[in-house]
Amino acid sequence: MKGFIQTIKNIWSIKELKDKLLVTILLLLVYRFGSHIPLPGVDINEVNRFITDQENANSGILGLLNSFTGGSFKRASVFALGIMPYISASIVVQLMGLAVPYIQKLQKEGESGRNKVNQITRWLTIGICLVQAPAYLTLVTSQILPYDPASSYAIYVIPPTTFWFWFPSTVILITGTIFAMWMGEKITDKGIGNGISILIMVGILADLPKAIFNAFEVDPSNGIFFLIEMLGLILVIAMCIMIVAAVRKVPVQYVRRAQTSSSSYMRSVTDSVRSYIPLKVNAAGVMPIIFAQAIMFLPGTLANYFLDDTSSVKQFFAKMADPFTWEYNLIFGLLIIIFTYFYTAITIPVNQMAEDLKRNGGIIPGIRPGKETANFLDEILSKITLPGAILLTLLAVLPAIVKLLGVEQSLAMFFGGTSMLIMVGVILDTVQQINTYLLNHRYDGLMTSGRTSRDI
Repeated sequence: MKGFIQTIKNIWSIKELKDKLLVTILLLLVYRFGSHIPLPGVDINEVNRFITDQENANSGILGLLNSFTGGSFKRASVFALGIMPYISASIVVQLMGLAVPYIQKLQKEGESGRNKVNQITRWLTIGICLVQAPAYLTLVTSQILPYDPASSYAIYVIPPTTFWFWFPSTVILITGTIFAMWMGEKITDKGIGNGISILIMVGILADLPKAIFNAFEVDPSNGIFFLIEMLGLILVIAMCIMIVAAVRKVPVQYVRRAQTSSSSYMRSVTDSVRSYIPLKVNAAGVMPIIFAQAIMFLPGTLANYFLDDTSSVKQFFAKMADPFTWEYNLIFGLLIIIFTYFYTAITIPVNQMAEDLKRNGGIIPGIRPGKETANFLDEILSKITLPGAILLTLLAVLPAIVKLLGVEQSLAMFFGGTSMLIMVGVILDTVQQINTYLLNHRYDGLMTSGRTSRDI
């Protein structure tokens, strides 16, 4: 404990690091404050009372989106769309970089190219918001906070069927996303860590204390089971750290040739520098889970709009949209494994890596430069991706498993899936950046070993 307090003092003694932390904290407070500001014409007190009584937005894709926005989604907040349209736009631009020559050219132009790609991403974010904002208003007025003039809940001061509700609300939702995007970029530039990821992490963490309290409130007399739940949560966090940080180090040797001269002769001296290529066991991150979830929820969403309530097909798709059914988790797990291989293949360019090694005079001991090096790296990736995909799948379906064991639903969602991976990944990245500042000023880091990767 004494060492931890000293580390905190060291952090605040570095002016640059202290200023970055203060900027980050200030912008996060603004983001959390904005998540409680309702859209015009919405009574937030009635919204909170309705949600407490009904609890109608805690499952399926609504619960997932709500967790990413820190509760803004079901509260009809000005930040209800959160940062997710920007994430969607970033994914689209990233995939376009594989097929659109213009985007590929920009990605290779250095800083100026990255600025142009960022500008394209911002405009695409606005385009996505133009579609998502009206869709969200339709969803919130029909399902999440249904409008009923005869209801005892006076949620809407302005009827949501009028132009004076729809137009201002649409503009404010788009503005809220743009403002959240701006805050994320400012945190990245002026603060500490990746701003967009930190905004998502804070939104997820906002629901954790309530989930823990609900789990304890279910049966306060059964303290042993609650302690087992907390121990299990710690073990899941350790598993997430292993998945996020595990790497396979491929040794690389760089040959360097230098010439020395004297009055009588010249001679060549060949030196070698040893290094390694860190290949992540889970190079795809949380993207396979996100892609799989999007596919799993799409049929159920379309079925709600186009099929009758008594249709057996609609009932089947309803099960496929419930993350706690075995049908959902079976197909969900298979999709995660497929997408893990797919996303790893398109994001890890082994041929380019092999060419860069050859150009810079680097060789993998015992492997010829060029095509054989690319094949060797591809073979290693194939071997380590399988256990990474299996662990990722296990983590994704773990909430359904622990719910069957009696864990309260809101807490079960924190036992794995996208939420836990995002939290662990962002925290590790932020701690690593803080460690860099501390070590540069000759202080001990937050992690005394100075390592942030697990070697396998």
